Amino acid sequence: MSRFDRLQRRVDKRERLLEGRYEQVQERKQVLVKTWREAWTPGRIVVAGLVTGFFMGRAEPVKIAVKSGNLMQIVSLLSGLFAGAGAQEAADEAGQAAGQAGRAARAAGQAADGAQAAAERSAA
Repeated sequence: MSRFDRLQRRVDKRERLLEGRYEQVQERKQVLVKTWREAWTPGRIVVAGLVTGFFMGRAEPVKIAVKSGNLMQIVSLLSGLFAGAGAQEAADEAGQAAGQAGRAARAAGQAADGAQAAAERSAA
């Protein structure tokens, strides 16, 4: 049996598998459509309409604000406020880090002085 024959059999097998899966998908699609249509009772349609109408009514003021440009001004104001607060926190943290670095430098200087004094004592 040649390599080509084996490949041809594999292709045939995959095609049959694909056709079977396609049929399964078609059957499941029909069941889904039937179930979907059965689920939409008149009561549910009315409730969905009311909910959609409510949210569209709530969204109308937002549309007006967007068209007038007020929403962009509010967003700009809030972003500036949050950016300022973030910058203040960063400055505070930088100040604390500088203080810690100063303390570490003093401690390192004292350690160096102590090491130099010990070296002088041992040399003498």
